[in-house]
Amino acid sequence: MGKVKPHRTGPSLDMTPMVDLAFLLVTFFMLTTKFSPEEVVVVDTPASTSDFKLPESNVIRILIDKDKRVFFGLESDKAKPLLLDKMAAKYGVTFTQKQKNAFGGLNSFGVPVQQLGSLLDMSTEKRKEVKQPGLLSVTDTVQLMDWVMEARKANQEAVGKPTFIAIKGDNNADVATVKRVIQLMQNKNINRFNLITDLENKPVVSR
Repeated sequence: MGKVKPHRTGPSLDMTPMVDLAFLLVTFFMLTTKFSPEEVVVVDTPASTSDFKLPESNVIRILIDKDKRVFFGLESDKAKPLLLDKMAAKYGVTFTQKQKNAFGGLNSFGVPVQQLGSLLDMSTEKRKEVKQPGLLSVTDTVQLMDWVMEARKANQEAVGKPTFIAIKGDNNADVATVKRVIQLMQNKNINRFNLITDLENKPVVSR
């Protein structure tokens, strides 16, 4: 009598757990990823081999574009309202609650504090169309450093932490303007700051 062969079925793999895991990972990254805020000007930074990474908060950013304009920004949500109040009191200007809320979402700016209210009244799209003059002119070097100094105080009071200062200069920025900003900070005894660059491959040393 012939031997009965059992019917063989091909192996199967249930992909449901893998699909669930993939969706969980995608959801996790979407909820936790912090996107870089859009800057007021496009700054093409030079390259270097430094791999030091700036923290994501408590950072004062000074942007210098190729047109010699200087912009100021503070990455500290808790300190921003206090900073605006300090500058308003210092320069005798007032801001509405709506303007204060808009300042909280402002990444960086380059207008005098006396004109800041008008900028904050604009929509995000309208602000992009405004050519801001910058915070460092031939006749006024005080206001930029007032923003820096008051931001350091506000951040210390609001979160109890010191700020990092980072200068982000365009690859084609005027060297004299960059030196001027650095000299102004050194005049205030600020000698520790970082220069933001793009990471390039480190040279390979042959042995």
